Amino acid sequence: MIDGVEVVRHPRARVARLSVDPATGRVRLTVPKRMALAKAVAWAGEKADWIAAQRAKLPQGRPFVDGAVLAVADRMVRLVWREGASRAVALSTDRHPAADRGPWSRDDVNPANSPAPLSSPRRRLGSSAARSDASLPEDPSLRWGDVRGERGGDMDRNAILTCGGPIDQFPTRIERWLKREALRVLAEDTAHYAAKAGVTVAQVAIGDPKARWGSCSSSGTIRYSWRLLLAPTHVRRATVAHEVAHRVHMHHGPAFHALVAELFEGDPDAARHWLRAEGAALHWFGRVSSSV
Repeated sequence: MIDGVEVVRHPRARVARLSVDPATGRVRLTVPKRMALAKAVAWAGEKADWIAAQRAKLPQGRPFVDGAVLAVADRMVRLVWREGASRAVALSTDRHPAADRGPWSRDDVNPANSPAPLSSPRRRLGSSAARSDASLPEDPSLRWGDVRGERGGDMDRNAILTCGGPIDQFPTRIERWLKREALRVLAEDTAHYAAKAGVTVAQVAIGDPKARWGSCSSSGTIRYSWRLLLAPTHVRRATVAHEVAHRVHMHHGPAFHALVAELFEGDPDAARHWLRAEGAALHWFGRVSSSV
């Protein structure tokens, strides 16, 4: 790093290039293999105004603080710290109070545990069985009532995530709850599409990658960004359908995209467009504006 700029030598680069990562705010200087480093650094030093302008366009930080509002699986939720309350995060609504678990499950679940392996036998996608079984997880709106906000209408003031304990630990506890809920919801979505495709998934896991929203290994493990929980539901489910389709086609050819279109109930292209246009902002949840 030179003056806050990450310098990377790239064997196929033909010219020096500056870029600002919209997910992190980091500045990268890509330098051709045979270019003098001093020359590239001097050139980058002349671009301070350009760097400042690009950073000014970055998404705003959305820290997890008392009073913040965020969309969780299409439902607007207010974060509340209460002095003297339990340190365990509790979600409550008029219809479904829940302590340290998500609001979308009929039964008590422990999202901290890894989900059980998804073990439907492989079937051909053209079979009627592969197309008809496994309904989608229940629509959250059926039990949350009319909870709206930035994505439509007024927010239900009773949709809150509450946490007590030391206030400096509040952001960490909220993020931990969101990650557990993301694992549970994404595991349910994966089970649905795996059953529909007639494939097996060995394990569902979450992480916080900056360059991709999901990945599928040849061993059958699918990993997702936990931040998909903060994206619109159709975007999250399209991403899941994409990764499950890799259990059949480990490439991005025409057969793969045809399978994604068959599995997903909507338009996967619209979901990809949303992630390209808006996905970077998801990485700024839990961060202050100045963080990089």
